[in-house]
Amino acid sequence: MLFFAVFSAEAQQNAQENQPKVGLVLSGGGAKGLAHIGALKVIDSLGVKIDYIAGTSMGAIIGGLYAAGYSGKQLDSLFQVINFDDLISDELPRTSKTFSERTNAEKYAVKLPFNKFSVKLPSAISKGHNAYNLFSNLLFPVGSIDDFSKLPVPFFCIATNVENGEQVILNKGNLAQSILASGALPSLYQPVMINDAILVDGGVVNNYPVDELRDLGMDIIIGVDVQDGLADREHLSSAPDLLFQINNFRTINDMRLKVKKTDIYIKPDIMDYNMISFDDGQQIINLGREAALTKVKVLKKLPAYTKATAKKPLQYRNVDSISINHIRINGIKHYTRAYVLGKLKLKEKETVSYADFNEGVNNLVATDNFDTFEYQLKQSKDTVGYDLVARVRESSVDAYLKLGVHYDDLYKTAVLLNLTKKRLLFKNDEMSFDLILGDNVRYNFEYLIDKGFYWSIGVKSRYNQFAKKINANLVLEDEPLRDNGLNKIDVKLRDQTNQLYVQTLFMRDFAFSMGAEHKHIEIDTENLTGIDDEDYSFGSTNYLGLVGALKMDKYDDFYFPRNGVYFDGQLNIYLYSSSEGSDFKNYSIAKASMGYAYSISKKLAFNFQTSGGFKIGDKSDPTLDFALGGYGNHLINNFVPFLGYDFVSLTGNSYVKSALTFDYEIFRKQHILLEGNWANIDDDIFDSGEWFTLPDYSGYSIGYGVETFIGPIQLKYTYSPELGERKWFFNVGFWF
Repeated sequence: MLFFAVFSAEAQQNAQENQPKVGLVLSGGGAKGLAHIGALKVIDSLGVKIDYIAGTSMGAIIGGLYAAGYSGKQLDSLFQVINFDDLISDELPRTSKTFSERTNAEKYAVKLPFNKFSVKLPSAISKGHNAYNLFSNLLFPVGSIDDFSKLPVPFFCIATNVENGEQVILNKGNLAQSILASGALPSLYQPVMINDAILVDGGVVNNYPVDELRDLGMDIIIGVDVQDGLADREHLSSAPDLLFQINNFRTINDMRLKVKKTDIYIKPDIMDYNMISFDDGQQIINLGREAALTKVKVLKKLPAYTKATAKKPLQYRNVDSISINHIRINGIKHYTRAYVLGKLKLKEKETVSYADFNEGVNNLVATDNFDTFEYQLKQSKDTVGYDLVARVRESSVDAYLKLGVHYDDLYKTAVLLNLTKKRLLFKNDEMSFDLILGDNVRYNFEYLIDKGFYWSIGVKSRYNQFAKKINANLVLEDEPLRDNGLNKIDVKLRDQTNQLYVQTLFMRDFAFSMGAEHKHIEIDTENLTGIDDEDYSFGSTNYLGLVGALKMDKYDDFYFPRNGVYFDGQLNIYLYSSSEGSDFKNYSIAKASMGYAYSISKKLAFNFQTSGGFKIGDKSDPTLDFALGGYGNHLINNFVPFLGYDFVSLTGNSYVKSALTFDYEIFRKQHILLEGNWANIDDDIFDSGEWFTLPDYSGYSIGYGVETFIGPIQLKYTYSPELGERKWFFNVGFWF
């Protein structure tokens, strides 16, 4: 029996060795390449044994995933949930950005790279980061395989060397990077650098690598061709149509010869779709399947997998956590290793969740300091876990011009001009200067030397001013002035705040900072006159003190959050006031705000927020007391928005407030907002216990908001039961 078993096994092995080798070539074609998935589903259903795969562009992407072990059915399910808009736009999740990057994204409408006194336009719409991240995640189980001939199905793909126009066969190295290079359509994705060669879409030189596949010893070639044919005049209605037509001249001429070299030629009928028809992905997949079904008879004659050799679908699963033993970062020149690791939020010999790892990668890319960040997680040789091997390519652009516009009921019309300069004095540093022109001229200067996990050093200076008609009793404390019959008074406030601080990361998600602060405040009015008939001044005061802050922001959107949590706490200790001189008595102001947003459904979300603050120590100086009223963001000092009341309507040295917003996205990026807020504010409410009583003040609103490239446009109709008054608030653009 043993003899016959051995003889049978040898016979099967000899039979397999004598079987013809079957190669599969997949052409490029953008979104039309999704038809490859339908063809692969048919090939899988018949059990056809594929010995080698070659692909270009989308054919490389589909082929590379199939070679790694994914089945056609798995690829169908996978591509149903991919957001292709995110892959093309390279938009990063807000939660993956540092606080400074979030501020940049939520303040400026236009951002222009600026280099050597000229505006430098980007080389492509997308850097390809989201696509690379997706491929790296999907190919994690085979991430340690550098030789593509050792994949479950051997594989290679084609890219184009943009410097000499020659084709490059990618069959070794980083698989995720290779298929990204093969699909890097010029102007859509920036070129990918591999082995010091600058590579773009392989379809430029060879969109159907049938000859290269045959040269590897394949006896039978199956080809799936999703390329465009020549369009007639009725379909040439736009500039992109004409460009694609011109590019197709060479490709179509090549295909006349290459079709003859293909033993089983599958050509899906997808003429009605184009390279970016990703929204029609399911129809395109179905058309690929229909085209392959017409070849079932001949496909059935090909060698098939046996039970012993059957291809097992890749059992992909979400990786819960990874242990990173060693980290090697190549390519950094103007940034330190500590800076890169600080943005990645990684340390050696540490276990992190895969979600946190991805967030750290996004966080680094969001700095815009690197054109590429390519990485592999390789199995450690001596220990359990992985080694992170990464290469960065630093951006040559180190300066930006940024613009923004805004209107609201407090600051009125404003135009924002910004100059941002990186690597100004030291490695890792960044300078940003905002000049705000309009009804209230302002500025904001920030300089930070970012040292990642170590203590970073920063300087801030902000000048702010506005004029507002407010209740006279809130500022007129002298009895003679109070008796002059004024109900409303126009007040002009000027505030300049300067800080020198240090900051660091705390528990990965918190930013902790502390430092020294100088503040100069002037308040005057034209309604009253002082000495020599000059405008009456309520005070010009300089303060010196200390400041500390702890902040976490996991909101997915600043203006219309649908998920996430938020915390911002601050403590100011005032040690000196010029208005009091040596008689000044120290006092402190503590305040904090928290928020929680949650999506009830795809359209409806709520956002609950609560905040409070109080004064500790001497309470005779009311200048920095809390003031509630109005609507807005990024307000200075202790001004707190409160719907139903005008700006600076309610004051006290302590307050509590809660607010609830229901946000219904009636159309894409258009929101109906129902809001309510409630508060207690007065002097010493935490001492009297009034902070825990029913609210004395409330306000409600219904509003409409729309997201635009210049920022949100919002209209709110508010009502206060206590006042019995209705008020409108309107704003356009990002707040700054």
